[in-house]
Amino acid sequence: MNQSSILGNRLKTFFSKPYNVILLLLGIVLSFTTIAPIIAILEDTVKIHPGTVDANITGQVSGYSFANYMDLFTNRLAARKYLWTPLLNTVYLSVGTCVVSILFGGIVAFLVTRTNLAWRKYISSIFIFPYIMPQWTLAVVWQNLFNSNAVTGTSNGLLASLFGITMPIWWCKGLFPSLMVLGLHYAPFAYILIGGIFRNMDANLEEAATILDTPKWKIMTRVTLPMVKPAILSTILLVFGSAMGSYPVPHYLNLNTLSTMYISMNSSRTGEASILAIIMMIFGVAIMLLNQFSLKSRKNYTTVTGKSGQISKINLGAGKYVIALILVIITFFTSIFPIVSFAFETFLPNPGDYSFLYTGDASNLTTKWWLTAENVTEMGMYGQKGILYNSTIWHAFLGTLLTSVACALLAGTIGTLIGYAVAKQRRSRWANYVNSIAFLPYLMPSIAVGVAFFILFSNKYLNLYNTYTLLIITGTVKYIPFASRSSLNSMLQLSGEIEEAAIIQDVPWIKRMTRIIIPIQKSSIISGYLLPFMTCLRELSLFMLLCVQGFILSTTLDYFDEMGLYAFSSGINLILIITILVANGIVNKVTGASLDKGIGG
Repeated sequence: MNQSSILGNRLKTFFSKPYNVILLLLGIVLSFTTIAPIIAILEDTVKIHPGTVDANITGQVSGYSFANYMDLFTNRLAARKYLWTPLLNTVYLSVGTCVVSILFGGIVAFLVTRTNLAWRKYISSIFIFPYIMPQWTLAVVWQNLFNSNAVTGTSNGLLASLFGITMPIWWCKGLFPSLMVLGLHYAPFAYILIGGIFRNMDANLEEAATILDTPKWKIMTRVTLPMVKPAILSTILLVFGSAMGSYPVPHYLNLNTLSTMYISMNSSRTGEASILAIIMMIFGVAIMLLNQFSLKSRKNYTTVTGKSGQISKINLGAGKYVIALILVIITFFTSIFPIVSFAFETFLPNPGDYSFLYTGDASNLTTKWWLTAENVTEMGMYGQKGILYNSTIWHAFLGTLLTSVACALLAGTIGTLIGYAVAKQRRSRWANYVNSIAFLPYLMPSIAVGVAFFILFSNKYLNLYNTYTLLIITGTVKYIPFASRSSLNSMLQLSGEIEEAAIIQDVPWIKRMTRIIIPIQKSSIISGYLLPFMTCLRELSLFMLLCVQGFILSTTLDYFDEMGLYAFSSGINLILIITILVANGIVNKVTGASLDKGIGG
């Protein structure tokens, strides 16, 4: 048999296995959709943009130059204003967010799983609400609570209106409120990851230390904390990258970060703005490498031995009601109050101004923001119809649903196929490459991914700017990791014998997937579709550069905020939150899936 025949047979054998075809096709597609945007943004850093700073420095209107790098890194004034100050603020914000989320989420996880805390089921269910809601929700609530005319120059919030209390400027704007808000938003990450380990770890380890008269603080620091170390590290890796790419929270709370600086520089210093996006991407890649290193060097802690299924719960005594009441109050302000606040804002004549609460005169409450059926220029409406009659808002709502459903279907399907193929070829280098390249966009800050796709698809050769096609492509690439990781974990649990039995019976691959594999692991696969859907509904950082207002709700909300129509943005917030909670509730009822299931819910 000659060489060509041997090669032909090998190719035929290779392509006869569906998972090889899946890996080859998706590997090529994902390489383009992940690497091409990065190359495009790298090119943009050295490209001369007419009418911007690099054109002024070089005296050219086209071509390539390192002028952007020289100006941003060597010009002392420019470097301080556009690079080092935003970079330091971004690092402080990301580190602070990690600390707040791990402390708050970890402590609540410990209380719910390891103590006899009262009302655990309610606290566990309500605690995950801030993550389900849009990221900027708590930032707006923070403003409505603490802003005052005396300090922030805006209308008085609840504290100033009701009690005359004016909080200092560092509490109302800047780093502290930003890291507190983001920390509360991502605390459910820590709660779910750390709570899962607390719930499942072997109580014998702590009991043995107690028998040896080890002090409780020593048991906590030497036994308990080392066992939750992997979960803490996972939380840091997830939260740090997410906080770094956050735009809405720093934007609302006036903190100058890399993401907000990119938006302000994009028109006048386009090339330098792209360098900021590259810096954010470098942090994302560094996080991925740190994760890989931690997996290799991580100590092995055996937390489930099978010897003890009984977890000894700490008796808090009367404190179980006191601590539970404190948590109920905190979760009220992070989960229920935002819904009440946004609804209330849409009936205020001057949104954000709660002065009527101080006087007790509620006669000024109005329904104009909802029910005005004509284009009105007076009464602060700026030529807009009320929310219920506003075609811009409802067109954006339909656009949001279209984008979310399409991203969920594509990301969920592609992620499921990647999980299946990688599980089948887990020892293959190509399979590991496809798995890594699919996960990379998740570790990159959202705004950096949005910038990369904006540059790649907004030129004369490939112009998809302001189309749902671009939003769906970008969202799919960003959210594939949700589905691929969920699918991979479930597929690794399946024995190969299940599919082999069907192959012997000559059952086609499509039938094997739809009748055997998917039904067995449907809960994990469904979550791979749901997470992209939920996340896409409330996404702003990823999409804000890719379309104009009226396309999706998050960018439309930003537009109404810029116009000063805060009642409209509050109404959109309310619509988004209700849509997400209803969708989440339907999913829980239909599939039984819940983020906090298995911890305390």
